[in-house]
Amino acid sequence: MSGIDFLKNRVCLNVLVKDKDNAKEVLEASEGHVLMGLLSKDYPDNDTAIKDMSDYKELFENKISIGLGAGDPSYANRVKDISKSVIPLHINQIFTSVGATREAVGDIPWINSLVSPSGKAGYVVISTGYLSEKEEKAIVNTKTAIAMCKEMGADSLKFFPMHGTKALEELKAVAKACAEMDFALEPTGGIDLDNYEVILKTILNEGVNKIIPHVYSSIIDKTTGKTKTDDITKLLNITKRLLG
Repeated sequence: MSGIDFLKNRVCLNVLVKDKDNAKEVLEASEGHVLMGLLSKDYPDNDTAIKDMSDYKELFENKISIGLGAGDPSYANRVKDISKSVIPLHINQIFTSVGATREAVGDIPWINSLVSPSGKAGYVVISTGYLSEKEEKAIVNTKTAIAMCKEMGADSLKFFPMHGTKALEELKAVAKACAEMDFALEPTGGIDLDNYEVILKTILNEGVNKIIPHVYSSIIDKTTGKTKTDDITKLLNITKRLLG
């Protein structure tokens, strides 16, 4: 189903791009093992987003990932509607909007399902929606959450926000559950060049088959706003070394 280019069939980076020149640079530096994040929050309206994202799709082999914008659930419907028109390779979505998004886009796109750390290993927060986030947290067993994601048509868990390695023990438990249930994992939030290796190694050690690490603001040049290709190369080299 997925046309995502996983390095050694296991890992694909997910990074932001400022513009089409940056996208070209990122695609080359990653040797194609990348999804380029385009955030719905960055566009004034759906029509503008659809036109621009469609251009990226055509120019860069559809290696695009349509996102919310810092996991903001208020953009869930925009992501669904934009994705329905664009049909990207990858879609970021909150837990409660996965089913509606899958129905809208069909079988081709890869859709993740955003769940959050609960503070207790083996359990995740699934109330990540624009209404449910305002209520008491819905904390469920990670395997139950994965089963629900599969029922809704998701391809992976997006574990956000991790705050770097602060939730490392929880990440390990999530990775174990994903491996046991043959489900992909997308660690997100506070990943940088210093902690990327330990985070990826933790997931690989648990046997997860497909991993999409999101490395965002930490590798963006603060002056130009572009994702730094030298940092992409460093991430790719770390990944290759860990995969052997």
